Amino acid sequence: MATVLVVDDEPGIRTTLRGILAEEGLRVLEAEDGRQALEVVKRERPELLILDIWMPEVDGLQLLQQVNELAIPPAVIMISGHGNIEAAVKATKLGAFDFIEKPFSLDVLLRAVNRALDYHAAVLRRMDAQPTNSQGDSIPEAAPTAALPATRAHRWSERTIGRSVVASGQGLHTGVKTGLILQPLPPGSGIQFTSLSTDEYVPAHLDCVDSTGYATTLHRNGVTAKTIEHLLATLHAYRITNVLVKMQSEVPIMDGSALEFCRLVESAGVVDQDGTIEEIVINRRIAIDKDGGESIAIEPADCFGISYTLVYPHPVGEQQFTYIHNGPQGFREQIAPARTFGFVRDMKQLAAMGLASGGRLDNCILIDDEKVVNTTLRFPDEFARHKVLDIMGDMYLLARPIRGMITARMTGHSDNIQLLHEIKRSMGLR
Repeated sequence: MATVLVVDDEPGIRTTLRGILAEEGLRVLEAEDGRQALEVVKRERPELLILDIWMPEVDGLQLLQQVNELAIPPAVIMISGHGNIEAAVKATKLGAFDFIEKPFSLDVLLRAVNRALDYHAAVLRRMDAQPTNSQGDSIPEAAPTAALPATRAHRWSERTIGRSVVASGQGLHTGVKTGLILQPLPPGSGIQFTSLSTDEYVPAHLDCVDSTGYATTLHRNGVTAKTIEHLLATLHAYRITNVLVKMQSEVPIMDGSALEFCRLVESAGVVDQDGTIEEIVINRRIAIDKDGGESIAIEPADCFGISYTLVYPHPVGEQQFTYIHNGPQGFREQIAPARTFGFVRDMKQLAAMGLASGGRLDNCILIDDEKVVNTTLRFPDEFARHKVLDIMGDMYLLARPIRGMITARMTGHSDNIQLLHEIKRSMGLR
């Protein structure tokens, strides 16, 4: 029987939570302030704290810091009646597993409690086993035990992250200051996007794509997740299959690349799970050809790779880059640093469409009629590499790794999604 400590200065909240959690078979303890709670934690060693932020004397954030200094700290779910993404980001940076906004539904609470208890149990198992996966700078990719024929699928271990991590930034298209919290999920959960104020989520799946205008947006049951492609590309590269993404409508653009998302995943650690997932093996050429020279196709191969040709007016010109994915390190070095880009002359049109409201000099490459005006390129072919980044993110919307070689020319998100639909249809995928 797991023990849960409810810490809140409102007796009504404590009574309600005690009743709900006891019905789930949990041992429930209570504390009305931070000082009392710390004593109970040291004496009873609960697996989980449900902790209000706003309390007299020692507030929830101060208590969270003290609890996380213990040798084996409990998992912590923060609750607040004044929830916002900034508060959630701060709490997660201090070590909270989850953050829930009051008033919350029973389903939201119980799902968070179950995830937190599963996470705490997994941490204890990893401590006992002394795993090789840690919070190092690089995460090696697990390779198949032997080379496989191009037509035979490999089953990979499912993966999640080792702990909750957080990043903050600004939405490129909404212009809203936002944040991002990644939390571990159990096998079979998939990648889920949600917010602080709902018990609904939208899965990272092709069936939920809502729009592809200048970015990929998901929508389902009132939950919207915009500009997901850079984060999804990173999860694809590290082969993360189960993770909860809490956000405020749009994934922050960071510096326009995926580097910060790589650092985020590496700081959390990558954990192999008991379940397995079978890769999609492309067994014939599948192509989308359009007027004007746009085309994208995928063909059988013994790897996953992307070859992109970009053709833009002066001063960009033609760029071509081919990437063969062989693990996170190659992605982090060759693809993740490539930033989003745009032309100064297009900014008025994007603004009229309600897009690029958060575009700034430090989060995208700006090009005028003659040159790049706000930065130095990280690669001579950075624009083509960024297109590879976008494709790698969109391709993870089939929720499984793919083995095949993609060749694309002058394409964007709508073409990527069209190719995914054709892969799904022609191969009979769900």
